[in-house]
Amino acid sequence: MIKRPKLTRTGKERKTDPRGLTRGEKFRVKTSRGRKISSVRWLQRQLNDPYVDAAHRDGYRARSAYKLLELDDKFSFLRQARTIVDLGAAPGGWTQVALKKAGRKARVVGIDLLEVPPLDGATFLQMDFTTDAAEEKLFELLAGDPVDLVMSDMAAATTGHQQTDHIRTLALVELAFDFAKKTLGEGGIFVTKVFRGGADQDMLAEMKKSFKSVRHFKPPASRAQSAETYLVAQGFRKVG
Repeated sequence: MIKRPKLTRTGKERKTDPRGLTRGEKFRVKTSRGRKISSVRWLQRQLNDPYVDAAHRDGYRARSAYKLLELDDKFSFLRQARTIVDLGAAPGGWTQVALKKAGRKARVVGIDLLEVPPLDGATFLQMDFTTDAAEEKLFELLAGDPVDLVMSDMAAATTGHQQTDHIRTLALVELAFDFAKKTLGEGGIFVTKVFRGGADQDMLAEMKKSFKSVRHFKPPASRAQSAETYLVAQGFRKVG
């Protein structure tokens, strides 16, 4: 079981933290001239988020680490994985979790547009995953070894237009799924972020042909107001 922040039914924790605040008590950020309201809201949300505090406490690079921990807590896919590909790896929180849960024999190959600080047991590429060159480089690093787990926390940069953002993110999911089909070994696992509405029905039907089990799940660490959810496909089998 993972060590989650201890929350009340309202999602708050009534313990004194290092800032001297009682959790459950709102930390309010005053607006000032030149500071955007959206920035103030983001900062206030971060200061009142128990998962942010937990990430600092547990040494994770981002609160998103708890999303993967909770996904693994429900579906148990990390412990047996030895070769793992992390798509959209920055800042490295998911890789940290994967290395911790899978053990010393595991290795992770990660890729992101942003630079990811080094981690023992992991190799990171700073490249655009959507390019042919990035896929070729990943294949080169994998050296033909079958992959046990392909995990993707990728999301397209938002435009503010919900339908456009949904289509762009689905395109990334489709690319990640295509990569998973090319690299996963028998029984492999594919975990990917999707947004409201889940995966496209045609793509979901294709996934069900390639995996024994395909399920959607929104981990508790995913903010309630976020449209994101996750798809976990287990038991890969070659088709055709």
